[in-house]
Amino acid sequence: MNKNKIDYILHLADDALILGHRNSEWCGQGPVLEQDIAITNISLDLIGQARNFYQYAAQLINGSGNEQTTEDTLAYLRDNRQFKNCLLVEQPNGDWAKTILRQFLFSSYQFFLYQRLQKSIDDHLAAIAEKSLKEVAYHLRWSSEWVIRLGEGTAESHERMLKAIDELWMYTGELFTPASYETLASTPADSTDVSSLKANWEEKIKSVLNEATLPYPQTVFMQTGGKEGKHTEYLGYILADLQFMQRAYPGCEW
Repeated sequence: MNKNKIDYILHLADDALILGHRNSEWCGQGPVLEQDIAITNISLDLIGQARNFYQYAAQLINGSGNEQTTEDTLAYLRDNRQFKNCLLVEQPNGDWAKTILRQFLFSSYQFFLYQRLQKSIDDHLAAIAEKSLKEVAYHLRWSSEWVIRLGEGTAESHERMLKAIDELWMYTGELFTPASYETLASTPADSTDVSSLKANWEEKIKSVLNEATLPYPQTVFMQTGGKEGKHTEYLGYILADLQFMQRAYPGCEW
């Protein structure tokens, strides 16, 4: 069993699951019906991506003789420190501006990441990335349009976007800081060098922020640790909600 590869796949799954769960909190609460539906559909896309990655991780784990691992056990029965999602995706929704910026920052990263992964010599990983890339392209376009709309909108919407940048930018550096399993699983089959994605990501972010009349932040101290299981307090609350049914009624199925 290649533990580094499994950890890497779990990292991809956890990122998608936690952001999908965060976005789902907007269901029925969106600013207008059309956008309520849009953010909920993005949630479903992300949770679908997570499910594909969890299924693949379970397949690799079970290949070593542990037949008890399923996508459900990986999502519902791991503790806080076992999750490998980046800190950005677990941040609270805040207002609409903060949710939009979080989605834009992460979708930009996911877009370039999946572009690389779809060329992986690991056919299973490449297939998941290829399918997911079509969804992420929409997520990126949708969130980009909203960043521009809010940034160059009213004085209040512009100010809210500035506040969102201040609150979220410190979590972007982790996206491009390889975790131990990313470094050790850095073959074309197992992962991609995330540090090599930064230039394209920065170019995209600068382009959209410029059109939105928003500043590209100067260098700030970056928070890291999520990919290694060191999370903010927010993940614990997410998991308490997400995992309640399975932990209260072990083995329950729909």
